[in-house]
Amino acid sequence: MIPRYERKEISEIWSEKRRAEYYLEVELALLHALESQEIIPKNTLKNFENVSVDTSRIGEIEAEVKHDIIAFCTSITEQVDTQFSKFFHFGVTSSDIIDTAQSLQIKASLKIILNTFSNLNNSLFNLSQRTLHIIGVGRSHGMYAEALSYGQKFLGFYAEFRRRFDELEDYYNHEITGQLSGAVGNYTVINPEVEREALSKLGLEIEPLSTQVIPRDRIAKLSTILASIAGAIERISVEIRHLHRSEVGEVFEGFSKGQKGSSTMPHKKNPISTENLTGVARIIRSHAIVALENNILWHERDISHSSAERLFLPDSLGLIQYALKRLTSTLDNLVICEERIEQRSENSPGVLSSFYLHQLIKNAPLRREEIYSIIQQAAFENAKSNIEFDVLINEILEKMNYDLRVAKVNMKELKDKYRETAKTMMERVISTYPLK
Repeated sequence: MIPRYERKEISEIWSEKRRAEYYLEVELALLHALESQEIIPKNTLKNFENVSVDTSRIGEIEAEVKHDIIAFCTSITEQVDTQFSKFFHFGVTSSDIIDTAQSLQIKASLKIILNTFSNLNNSLFNLSQRTLHIIGVGRSHGMYAEALSYGQKFLGFYAEFRRRFDELEDYYNHEITGQLSGAVGNYTVINPEVEREALSKLGLEIEPLSTQVIPRDRIAKLSTILASIAGAIERISVEIRHLHRSEVGEVFEGFSKGQKGSSTMPHKKNPISTENLTGVARIIRSHAIVALENNILWHERDISHSSAERLFLPDSLGLIQYALKRLTSTLDNLVICEERIEQRSENSPGVLSSFYLHQLIKNAPLRREEIYSIIQQAAFENAKSNIEFDVLINEILEKMNYDLRVAKVNMKELKDKYRETAKTMMERVISTYPLK
């Protein structure tokens, strides 16, 4: 990960030294279980109490043997008396150690990410509450549609992020597994009870059937969940970017003292955070393709997945942590232009067309298609004149010799109705997706 986007709390988990320390943690849990099951001599584990990970030494050995796990094991066993060191890595394969250690790395990363994710959800929910009373213009196809509570807009994003949070939390609780099943998963030397005891000590679920590797659909599922989170991040980022545009100007990203928006145009305040998040989200989603292709391994195992995972897993998890934190900060500092939003909802051409359409449907003895044409004509006229919508409709009805009129909308009453509806939506969403 380049420093610009690095989250040290994640990158440290995936550092070479920490990876080797996780290898050691797995190997020591295995020794504990082997000793407990009386498969190896008592006090074997005690002789490994003072061993340490030396990445330089591992690198020296790997340069000769061309095998990272053999290099790791040698760097540890040379620190212990031969009568005990020979039981290190007893009955297992490289994949047992690598995959189980990687599961520990994923679990440690997701614990941090879920906490950050929870903070984002709280910020988004608070933003929806803070803007629930503001009535703005909803848009369809990018065009003015009808009025709605601004808070309802953000509440929809909250619901989406909560769905993604629940998926990631479920993965954290149920999908992170370990294995210590030996060559091709056949338990030739050790037995499932040793595996159960060692993994219990590590706090991992047992992979029900490992084939020398933990099935890669596990990683593919994680990557698709992260890709979906990235999609949610980009969707709200694009919304903010659109609302930030000069001709819209309804929300703005916070602009700190001393910040500059352009090297040559001092007036600019660019939506740099949400533009950044849009790009980051695209990278995270691209990783899902690699993870899905990694699922297709030869027979009981190959290592075509290994190089790809060493590259994309730390980046995916680091970038999702970066994106969740940055989006939280962006939302917390978002500037809401309440007066401009409210004025637009009152003055936008045709924004009440549906309201008048249904008023006439209820009261006029006309075909729906004819009523639609009347409202459409008034809406188009309203868009290019300062004449009020209801006046235009009534003028058209009068010209057509219809003995009926529409009443002018009471905007205060209508806005109160939108606010009440938004409160109902808030109650419904919070009952489905309570804050965590």
